[in-house]
Amino acid sequence: MSHSRILDRISSPPLLELPGKVSGEPVKVRVLEPAQSDPVGLYEQILAGRYAKPFIIDDGETRQLLFSLDFIQSAMRIDDPFALEFAYTRKMMAFVLFVPKPRHVLMVGLGGGSLAKFCHRHLPRTRLTVVEVDPDVIALRDEFEVPDDKRLAIIQADATDFLPAAEGDTDVLLLDGFDSKGIAPTFLNRGFYRAARRRLRPGGLLVANFAGPRKYWSRHLALLNEAFEGRVQVGTVPGGDNHIAYAFPETGFPLDWELLEERAEALAEQFPLDFPAILESLREGAELRWAQAASAKAMPLLETKGSNPCRKSTPT
Repeated sequence: MSHSRILDRISSPPLLELPGKVSGEPVKVRVLEPAQSDPVGLYEQILAGRYAKPFIIDDGETRQLLFSLDFIQSAMRIDDPFALEFAYTRKMMAFVLFVPKPRHVLMVGLGGGSLAKFCHRHLPRTRLTVVEVDPDVIALRDEFEVPDDKRLAIIQADATDFLPAAEGDTDVLLLDGFDSKGIAPTFLNRGFYRAARRRLRPGGLLVANFAGPRKYWSRHLALLNEAFEGRVQVGTVPGGDNHIAYAFPETGFPLDWELLEERAEALAEQFPLDFPAILESLREGAELRWAQAASAKAMPLLETKGSNPCRKSTPT
């Protein structure tokens, strides 16, 4: 049973400001706690990694959403709230190379709303749906200037319940669901990635953010390859430990590099993004031997036996 609900627009509650420093410099640390709470005690919980809610660090130039001091969930430049601060979010926007005019983009994971805001501004005819499991993350949306608009629906739900509830209603599905330790553990399930594929319309695309050492998400990539019969392209993200996977349910794979180069040049005129550089990261990913092996392992396994994407096998 799905326990999702579309949230009515309400103002975020007042945030409690704590004393804080980062690298010796004072910063604003804000939390979703009552005004009568002990700010020093709460800050000590954050330092010790025992604070259980998302919180904000603001140094006057950048506002960050964190689950712990070891993991920055999202960041916003205060002087340019709609810019994509993290390189991995810019790489996820490569979906417009393949689906330039999506009618519906479904996002799993709100964070600070970076992708939702960028899509809302630069894809004015696209309907956007964001699924976020944590109500505290949603409660911080005003801090990150997430628009209040009928084109942008934010739904509080677990994506493992939400995705199987419908089929064929999405042009682009963006997976960026993380908790304090990494990719949401409930995603590590064959049913989840199969349901994700079924949400896509013909010609659609799934884009997934994998962060951290590969050993922590290699099984996710294996399940994604299995669900999409090996039609998965991995892209690199220079300067970080993210990799972006692009999964094609029916067409568009292998990639037509000449066509993509033409599209990248055209899109560079429409979006404030370096699409030639984004395309280069896709090329680099195409040369990763481990990514090639993961895709090749899934593709012949399903094609030679003539079975459907729901056949069971053991992930690696």
